[in-house]
Amino acid sequence: MKWKLTIRYLISILSIVFIVSIVNSIILIALLFSQRHENPEDITHDTGENFTRNFSQYLTIEDGTPVVSEEGRDALTRFGAWLQILDQNGNVLSDEYAPDNAATHYTPIDLVHKYKYMDDDFNTYFVSEFEGYSYIVGVPESQQQRTIIMADPQQVLKYTSQFLGAIIIVDLIIACIVGFLFSTVLAKPVSRIIERISELKERKFEPKKMKRPGVFKRVFANLNDVSETLQAHENDRQKLEKMRNEWISNVSHDIKTPLASIRGYAELLSNADVSAEERLEYAEVIERQSLYMKELLDDFNLTMRLRNQEMDLHLQEIRVEGFVRKIIIDLLNDPQFQTHDIDFTSNAPELIWNIDQHLMKRALLNFIINALIHNHEDVKVSVEVQEDGIIIRDNGKGIKKEEQAQIFDRYYRGTSTTSRGTGLGLAISRDIIQAHGGDVEMESEVGEGTMFKIRMD
Repeated sequence: MKWKLTIRYLISILSIVFIVSIVNSIILIALLFSQRHENPEDITHDTGENFTRNFSQYLTIEDGTPVVSEEGRDALTRFGAWLQILDQNGNVLSDEYAPDNAATHYTPIDLVHKYKYMDDDFNTYFVSEFEGYSYIVGVPESQQQRTIIMADPQQVLKYTSQFLGAIIIVDLIIACIVGFLFSTVLAKPVSRIIERISELKERKFEPKKMKRPGVFKRVFANLNDVSETLQAHENDRQKLEKMRNEWISNVSHDIKTPLASIRGYAELLSNADVSAEERLEYAEVIERQSLYMKELLDDFNLTMRLRNQEMDLHLQEIRVEGFVRKIIIDLLNDPQFQTHDIDFTSNAPELIWNIDQHLMKRALLNFIINALIHNHEDVKVSVEVQEDGIIIRDNGKGIKKEEQAQIFDRYYRGTSTTSRGTGLGLAISRDIIQAHGGDVEMESEVGEGTMFKIRMD
């Protein structure tokens, strides 16, 4: 994988360098070609050539001799130049601002030489003609200089192509060396990133530290964060799966007993020798076992709806003190719990909650009934309404430290539980309270009892 990335990166670098070199060569040749065919008349900037060619507009013929107008003298002054007018034989007829050491006669070869080269006084010469006369414009210390290059076009083309070819080859070699060095540094962490993603795909979530991660330091840090998060989710999933399997096993075992009872008593009911009293007793057993199975299925359905946030809340404003007092009275009127010790107090008679009464009653009953049935027979349960919530406290067995973190988990049933249950009661209560925007706190000590505090935001 690493070498594949390196080779691909090198090919990309070399392709870019090759394309850039070709484009630059084309642009250079195009510029040279355009300058070669450029018409000097199209030059718009103020050059000595333009000034000299356009100077004829300031010349007139008077008595057979060219004369410079006043505007022409001003133009020479502004341009910083001087002027000599020659006849057909190269003799100087007149001048304007010419230096004292300027020549008075020019042969054709002198004119060519002057035009090509700057003289010892750093004058640049420009030559033009007017009405059969020649004139020379000299510019002292001009910024414009002529360079004469003699070249064979074929040789120039040959050497240019060789030069460009060498440049491209050298560029490719340099790019190859630099690209290889850089790609080895780049490809290694990229290859490692791909490996880490593959490991995550294979559910290998152990965080790993990368040596010299370079620019990918934050990428590896994020990958490690993702690994830790996925590992936590995986642990939770395995934990939930384990509890779910245990719950299914327990519930399957619990269902077998009522099913066996229902089936057995149903067979007894079909016996003609059964008395009316026995028939009534058997029917009560069947009804009780059926209600337990219904409770089991209802709990399972409710916890799934709460877990998926599909439970619609029918909210009403209620006075908490009266609501809780009625729940305890109904509970004490139940023959199963009428002998138990349940104490109720209230310090907040004006406390109002906006709740779904049916669901909140279910939640509070789960806490109270759990305290009654999962402790010794003489357990005392106290329920207190305060300004900041409801406290349910018992003086029972308490909950072990190692079990307290799991007490609200679905399908969990404590090791000290001896009575039959679904393992969903406290989880349902917590989910109902959280669905109302509240929360539950728990404190417990083995041998001293347990306290649950329900708060609403």
